[in-house]
Amino acid sequence: MNGLLCYCRQGFEPELAGELSERAAQAGIPGYARTQRNDGYVLFVCEDAVALSTRLPWRSLIFARQKLVLLAELRGIDPRDRITPVLEALAALPQVPRYGDLWVEHPDSDTAKPLAGLARSFGNALRPALRKAGLLTDKPQARLPRLHLCFLDGDHLLLASAEPADSAPWPLGIPRLKLLPDAPSRSALKLEEALMTLLTPEERERLVQPGMRAADLGAAPGGWTWVLTREHLHVTSVDNGPLREHVLDTGLVEHLRADGFHWRPEKPLDWMVCDMVEQPRRVAERMGEWFAQGWCRHAIFNLKLPMKKRWDETRLCLDQFQDRAGRPLLIRAKQLYHDREEITVFASPG
Repeated sequence: MNGLLCYCRQGFEPELAGELSERAAQAGIPGYARTQRNDGYVLFVCEDAVALSTRLPWRSLIFARQKLVLLAELRGIDPRDRITPVLEALAALPQVPRYGDLWVEHPDSDTAKPLAGLARSFGNALRPALRKAGLLTDKPQARLPRLHLCFLDGDHLLLASAEPADSAPWPLGIPRLKLLPDAPSRSALKLEEALMTLLTPEERERLVQPGMRAADLGAAPGGWTWVLTREHLHVTSVDNGPLREHVLDTGLVEHLRADGFHWRPEKPLDWMVCDMVEQPRRVAERMGEWFAQGWCRHAIFNLKLPMKKRWDETRLCLDQFQDRAGRPLLIRAKQLYHDREEITVFASPG
């Protein structure tokens, strides 16, 4: 089988399937999506998976936590010897590469989570066998492709590979972030993950610097403001509700009791962030206005999606945002692990 294997949030398989199908058609590579709701992954079957993977960078995919090139699907494996079929499948590939690392995983779904123990134990058994066969290096190497093995059941698995520079750097595409005791709310994890996922390390170093000025629209109780102050940014927190006292005590925060949909800065800011609970089209329109008016250089904001036709609403909102901005922008959007029924968008001058 030739195609892409992409992980997603359980229940969002139709959205990922629709996104992959549309993006593949735009790239001129025909194929079809294979999935079931609540599986936690989508297979996109096509003739040239490598070409499609190149044209669909991981950071450009909204509903994919991880993007992999599918190598083989193995069914009916004898639980007494799972290693031999894996080695044989790898040896049968047209070009047998050497891998820099091995990740043995399972979809992040209710039915697949019980496979976590099997994945760990099999990974420990498979690594020395791969090294003995000359397929895996002794130490992880980022310049080599990474081998992924995804258990769907005890006798059913998928083999795939990833280019480390064009894939999520975390197993299952999930960054394991810890909520610190002084975080004002769990929403802080959304912005932390957004900065890790939507920006490259080089972009984070260049675009998020101490002393920059930012606005947080709909800030209360202060989760996103708190994250920005940890980066030593000066923040104007706009919300009629209260902020946690220790956020104000940083000395980096000015709290304005105002409506984030109507407030605007007196001078252009480096950053604007927004996690207001509102209709996504209204948020997209307001975010576009910020760029059209030149009120900020960079932004991260959330769009709360409806229960139905979420891929259609996503396309509509992002198009509306770009049209309202009226200028070329680099736009990346992703449904993050710490998101729920929403996507997070990063925008910056193109």
